[in-house]
Amino acid sequence: MTTTPTSERTLTLVRHAKAEHIQGKPDHDRELAPRGRRDAHAIGVWLSDPANAVVHELVLCSTAQRTRQTLDGIRAGGGSAKDTRFDERIYDASAAALLKVLREVPDSVNAVLMIGHAPAIPVLATSLAHNGSGPIDVMDRLSLGFPTSGLAVLGFDGRWATLAPETAYLRDFVVPRG
Repeated sequence: MTTTPTSERTLTLVRHAKAEHIQGKPDHDRELAPRGRRDAHAIGVWLSDPANAVVHELVLCSTAQRTRQTLDGIRAGGGSAKDTRFDERIYDASAAALLKVLREVPDSVNAVLMIGHAPAIPVLATSLAHNGSGPIDVMDRLSLGFPTSGLAVLGFDGRWATLAPETAYLRDFVVPRG
């Protein structure tokens, strides 16, 4: 029996972990708070758990310090990817701008981890997920909000260039805490 190759893709959207708030510090330079460092590690633990494990071939990460540190924590917790790209377009982006970045991903990549900011990451997650396409409990969790360290795992069929609103389904939504 032969199997037909699938074009199923995985997109994991992560909102950076909890950041510090220091008066006068440029937003781009804000670092993770102690809780954020623990939570970023917890994301890595969750991503590396065999029950949740996805081999991310590419990380697309904002250039902001807090997203870079979130990625460091994810790696320290066991999360991994074959390639990482820091993209300044992800910082202070709209959901539409993030979608443009994702549409540039080569078709040779099947799984992407994107680390960014609110409101773009939560808006993108909810716009991509086709209503009723995922487990009801997962959709309910997402509807309650997308806090720092939140991550949405979406699946879709097709090419990255054709990713569009309501073309994906929500596999999981969790908020790992350390």
